[in-house]
Amino acid sequence: MGNGAVNVFLRPPPIPVDLRFFADKSDKTEKPTPRKKQKAREEGQVAKSPEINTAFLFLAAFFTLRASAGWIFDGLLSLYNYEIGLIPDATDLFERVYLSRHIAFLFQNVIMITLPILLVVMVVGVITNIVQVGWKVTSKPMKPKFSKMNPMKGLKRLFSVDILVNLVKSLLKFTVVGMVIYSIINKEIEHIPSLLMMEIGEVVAYIGNLVVDMGLMVGSLFIFIAAVDYAYMRHKHIKGIKMSKQEIKEEYKNSDGNPQIKGKIKQKMREISMRRMMQDVPGADVIITNPNHFAAALRYNKMMDNAPKSVAKGVDFLAKRIKDVAAESGIPIIENPPLAKTLYTTVDVGHEIPEELYVAVADIIAYVFRLKQAV
Repeated sequence: MGNGAVNVFLRPPPIPVDLRFFADKSDKTEKPTPRKKQKAREEGQVAKSPEINTAFLFLAAFFTLRASAGWIFDGLLSLYNYEIGLIPDATDLFERVYLSRHIAFLFQNVIMITLPILLVVMVVGVITNIVQVGWKVTSKPMKPKFSKMNPMKGLKRLFSVDILVNLVKSLLKFTVVGMVIYSIINKEIEHIPSLLMMEIGEVVAYIGNLVVDMGLMVGSLFIFIAAVDYAYMRHKHIKGIKMSKQEIKEEYKNSDGNPQIKGKIKQKMREISMRRMMQDVPGADVIITNPNHFAAALRYNKMMDNAPKSVAKGVDFLAKRIKDVAAESGIPIIENPPLAKTLYTTVDVGHEIPEELYVAVADIIAYVFRLKQAV
């Protein structure tokens, strides 16, 4: 530029970035209800740590390897000797028919030799999963969800806490494996030169023991990582299924509209009401019955009641229970079929009798009071 020219650097306008995209705008602050937890369980959303599987599979595999090392070694040695014996016939083995059969034979024998380890690992894998999440087979987690293909959500996951947690776990596992290998080799380094003087079987046994020791130590240390990871996964799971106050209201509303739930609630209320009613029977003054069907318990307290009040009533089985309790409590039982049926059908428990029944009931109450005075 010439003299006197003014250098002007024009900056492009900043691109607006809505940082609220990375923020959690959810109002789901309430703990999940049992129904929400059950629904999440049915959809395969559970608190599960893969590190627990890794730790226990490590321990199970290397414990089994140590217990069955002799049997496995003998099996592999026998298979090795058998293969060595086939060297003179190596030309025939490379024919297509014999080669495929020989590979199948080798595969079958290797499977049979390592079968104890495979079975134990399979059983432990199933048990650790059942212990963590229970037994509930569902195919919903395998169904494709197009929401997971959203690139913006994928970008958000790149800056999530999960990425940092997984990185820390990977570094911890790498550090644990490195420390175990270093500690064992450092302890055995002075014995390594003597391997040159041993036979091949002794060398294999020695190295095998070192590998098993490493595996057991790594598995034991992985348990601590697994415990921390499970606590984090459980916290993440509960946080992921938290509910808003509106969702809780809607759930309670839907639950209340469920005929089965309403039926159970009504049944429970009837049971509570019946128990309370039977507890009031010993406080009655008289039981008026139809000998075979109806029973009505009445109480009249001059200081508390304006008129005789129904404290219990029942038909058939419940009527029999009322009479049994009355008999045990020494309450008079009066047979008056028309009055008993009328009291059962027209007077609710806890309510006073209507005026049209005053005369009929008053005669019975007076009779009962005279009996009490005579005693």
